[in-house]
Amino acid sequence: MATEIITYLKDNHKPMLALLKDMVAIESPSNNKKALKKVIRFLRKELEQLGFYTLHVSGKNTGGYLYARPLIRKKNTPLQLLIGHCDTVWELHTIKDMPVVQSNGKLSGPGVFDMKAGIIQILFSLRAIKALQLDLAVTPIILINTDEEIGSHESTPIIKRLSKLVHRAFVLEPPLGLEGRLKTARKGVGRFTITVKGKAAHAGLDPQKGVNAIVELSHQVQRLYAMNDFDKGITVNVGLIEGGYASNVIAAESKATIDVRVYNIEDGAYITDRIHQLKPILDNVELRIEGRIGRPPMTQTSRNKHLWENAEANGKLIGLNLEQATAGGGSDGNTTSLYTATLDGLGTPGDGAHATHEFIFSDKLIERTALLTLLMLNDAATKNKTTSHEL
Repeated sequence: MATEIITYLKDNHKPMLALLKDMVAIESPSNNKKALKKVIRFLRKELEQLGFYTLHVSGKNTGGYLYARPLIRKKNTPLQLLIGHCDTVWELHTIKDMPVVQSNGKLSGPGVFDMKAGIIQILFSLRAIKALQLDLAVTPIILINTDEEIGSHESTPIIKRLSKLVHRAFVLEPPLGLEGRLKTARKGVGRFTITVKGKAAHAGLDPQKGVNAIVELSHQVQRLYAMNDFDKGITVNVGLIEGGYASNVIAAESKATIDVRVYNIEDGAYITDRIHQLKPILDNVELRIEGRIGRPPMTQTSRNKHLWENAEANGKLIGLNLEQATAGGGSDGNTTSLYTATLDGLGTPGDGAHATHEFIFSDKLIERTALLTLLMLNDAATKNKTTSHEL
């Protein structure tokens, strides 16, 4: 079976790359609902041609999400979730300076690695299964969201709902490193803001009558930096600072935005408490602290480990010696892992996520699509989940 899958994908390598190029050419920044509708229409057409029912749910502030399931399904079969995102960090018209180019074994362009190649893998895995008339013991359902790059705030509820129903989730985010290590764990991610209220005054005439919110914030930044514990993998980064409006005015307000990363839930709770317990250094200032760990850590649970072992074994069937790794960034896999067996980083190897040299290795698209196909064909590993007739 593995040989037949590889042969089919090799025979269809050019159509795979052509479809990927077409998708990358449809620019889809997270903050542009009109652009996101175009890429959703593109995906709906492809999925409907494969015999899937599709539903696009628009978001209030985002492009929403696309849900798909087979029109014809066997009753009482377990479910598996294929999940990815079609939004990118790149603004419209980036493609003028960063065009889609195929050369020297690479395909480059905005969003090709993170993560439009992964979505093409989903489509061609389904094509291979259909063309080769392979039997799926676990019914695939698909969720493509449009807000992953900005935190998945609107799509997280549906991700949670579906994750509670399925036996396993395959996340088509890019793998780690040029060798393409699968992601079996991820750090949890939090965002916090500290707003300081001081008192304005003229910097030359009456400086003593003011309370400088920027000075207060500078003290808090030092406290935040001291919370880093690199040995434990706890990082606290003050990445953005705002404050004041003129150099001759004592700043009445300042604000810092903080990114927090942790390996486990306990460290997340610990660092959240420390941040919220910060107190003012200067007199007559007010601190307002907001935020939390929005994406909890994806840990190496026993069910995740079992899914990784399946991937490792299936990889050997097609000549892949797969490796696993922990990622410092978060994804929707952090959410699915709370409720079901999850394997992340199943996309195509390459490099340059969020960078101008973004690319995938063209030939790797075949092997990683074959791997996904084999994983989809595996029997269910867990029990007591919803079956396809209930969706």
